[in-house]
Amino acid sequence: MDIRSMAKRRKTVRKFKRKKPSINDILYCIQVAREAPSGMNAQPWKFLIVREEGKKKEIRKICERRERKFHESVGGKLAEWLKEKHISWKKEFLENAPFLVIILSFKKVPYFIQSTWLAIGYFLLALEEKGLATVTYTPPDTKELCDYLKIPDEYRLETILPVGYSNDEKEKEERKTMEEIVYVDAWGKPHSEE
Repeated sequence: MDIRSMAKRRKTVRKFKRKKPSINDILYCIQVAREAPSGMNAQPWKFLIVREEGKKKEIRKICERRERKFHESVGGKLAEWLKEKHISWKKEFLENAPFLVIILSFKKVPYFIQSTWLAIGYFLLALEEKGLATVTYTPPDTKELCDYLKIPDEYRLETILPVGYSNDEKEKEERKTMEEIVYVDAWGKPHSEE
């Protein structure tokens, strides 16, 4: 399958089957992710794979505490948007997915955030190639979680990827059209097919 087909097929999934993928499939996806380009070739990423049930349960508790506090504090358009998208403080997927892959960036090099998110993009497509699914999730406050996982201060938690086989039948959300996102030579000048 070509890369565009994989990208078109890939969707966000929050519900997973009980069937556990092979850790070798996760390691394959990390092999792909580490091939991503990075600013000054710093390769600032680290991957922490969590599979222990007790640890996943504690990660969920920590994240839901932070999420609940965040949801109680927001108002206005953000609160409306969260409600419209059915996004709540509950994060069952953190416990129900067979694996959590926590991706971190080393803060002491230039372009660490951008570089790590390039690797995350590669990882997402590799998951799709292996028939696995995920959602990119970042808690609103990561300090307590980083302390629990004993992550050194010089690392930043970029995302938690719950990984497993999809048990979610919903359709992929619509993408914006090319006309909505591409300009040529100047802002607002739409592209035309040549």
